[in-house]
Amino acid sequence: MTELRGTTIVAVARGGRVAVAGDGQVTMGNVVLKQTAKKIRRLHDGHVVAGFAGSTADAFTLFEKFETKLSEFRGNLRRAAVELAKDWRTDRVLRRLEALMVVTDGKDLMLLSGTGDVVEPDDGVLGIGSGGSFALAAARALLLHSDLPAGEIARESVRIASEICVFTNGNIVSEEIEPS
Repeated sequence: MTELRGTTIVAVARGGRVAVAGDGQVTMGNVVLKQTAKKIRRLHDGHVVAGFAGSTADAFTLFEKFETKLSEFRGNLRRAAVELAKDWRTDRVLRRLEALMVVTDGKDLMLLSGTGDVVEPDDGVLGIGSGGSFALAAARALLLHSDLPAGEIARESVRIASEICVFTNGNIVSEEIEPS
């Protein structure tokens, strides 16, 4: 898997809610270009939250394609995710995009990749990007050893990652969603 620098996204499910949190850092090589990027979006009239790790142009392309799939399949997250993954893997232009996405409708939580992966976590936690492993570990520990709600765990996990990963900062944006 390609290392995606300058992004940390974590998604946490707890108590009937899913929270997705991400940092704001954009990095080119070893230079920080921006500190306040928004890497998380609400899609499909706010019924889906998506987080992205990869380049900005790839993000806009994939958010747009995923939004189209959600409309085509009337908000069916699972079907839209599988169809996007198929297109992403087989389309000549899309398959060159090196990125990962986390998507949720508050009920289902999935990781999507350009290699055709659609992965649902066993434990309700996903982490992507350069600081994703740090945030994932922090989220799992907080889930096991605290009663914090999903949103606080997601934000705290990215904050912890920002103290370890040089490609992650503490400008955290988060979105929470519950099943409609």
